[in-house]
Order: sequence, then C-alpha cells, then structure tokens
Amino acid sequence: MKDIDAIAVLQDPVRRRLYEYVAAQGREVGRNEAAEAAGVARTLAAHHLDKLTEAGLLESGSRRLTGRSGPGAGRPAKVYTRARAERSVSLPARDYRTAAELLAEAAEQAGLDAGLCAAARRRGEALRGSAEPCGGLAEAMEVLAARGYEPHLEAGPEGAAGEAVPSVRMRNCPFHAVAERFPPLVCGMNLALLEGLLGAGGPVRARMDARPGECCVVVEASKNDDR
Repeated sequence: MKDIDAIAVLQDPVRRRLYEYVAAQGREVGRNEAAEAAGVARTLAAHHLDKLTEAGLLESGSRRLTGRSGPGAGRPAKVYTRARAERSVSLPARDYRTAAELLAEAAEQAGLDAGLCAAARRRGEALRGSAEPCGGLAEAMEVLAARGYEPHLEAGPEGAAGEAVPSVRMRNCPFHAVAERFPPLVCGMNLALLEGLLGAGGPVRARMDARPGECCVVVEASKNDDR
C-alpha cells in the first residue's frame, strides 16, 4: 500500500484514536484495552485495529494476556503495536532522506562531528529563543512532544535519598532513518540539539543512553537539582 493510502486510513476519527493510543503505549495492546481507551465497543475496535494492520500502520500478534500458561490459561488474544515502517507523504515528491544520508556520509568521512554538534547546539538554542532553560521534567516533556520525540516519564534507579529518580525517555527519534546508518554522528548531533533546546545550567540535562527501539538520549534532573 502506498504511503498516501496508508495515511488516508487515519481519516476516520475512531481509527485515529485507536492508532494514537496504541502508538503511545510503547508495548502490545489488546482489543479490550484499546476499545476502552477509544470509548467504543470491542467489535468496532477490532474492525478498525485490523484495518490499521492491513494498512501497515500497526503490527499484530497473539499472546495470553493473563500471564498464565498451560490448561485453563485461556486462548491467546490478539495484540497490536505500532509498525516499525516509516510513512511519509510529500506533494510533489521530495527525497530529503537521500540528501541527509549523503551529507551525513560526507561529514563522517571528513571527521566533522565536532562542527556538526556545534551547529546542532546553536540550532537548539535558536529554537528555544529567548526562553529560559527548561524549568523541570514536565516542561521538558512539553518541549520534546512539540518536536515529535514522543516523551514519557519513567522511574529510574534510586537516588541518594533511596527514592526512584524519574527521567524522560522518548519513543521516537525524528532522525531515526539516518541515525540507523550513521549512529555516532547523528546521535551526537541529536544530543547537542537537545542540549541547546533544553538549555544549559537549568534543572534538567540531556545525556546519551541508548536503548533499543527508543531515542538514544534521555533527559533527567541535573545532579545539583532533584526536581
């Protein structure tokens, strides 16, 4: 299915709600849960979830949601996750990805990592404008969401006081396609961009902490600030 046809599937408001809910969870979602979240009947949710799967926007599988196995554990239920494939539409057709990959290849071969990170940090600062550095993780999540990072709050390891220290992880990397081919270069650029965007010297900081299926950067409270 062409990208424009796949994206057109989201025109239906119920289908759009179901897709956004599944995509936001970062895990497998069953039909009952999705139906409840979208405020529709299970049968209607199942119909739309399968349509989204046919369009390539979701991937489906099956597992027992009870967590049990063996006799009496019940039949496996159908579950859904966001598809790994990337969809985009440009009218007229444009190919910015190839240009980005060529520029990244040239920058990597020429050893321009430092210059690229400096430019990315300046761009982040320009995007922040005259605003003060982010005042906390909640504000950082708003900034990241506006840039398409799909942030979510996660309890981290215990701090000095014995309490879990929260951090912000991101389910989406806006530069994923190029980062897959040139990870050190593009991930370093991404970190520098976020450092400029969030602001230095404030109560939050960005640092590299790669995790499969997520953005390579994590945002957390600065060491001198426990907010």
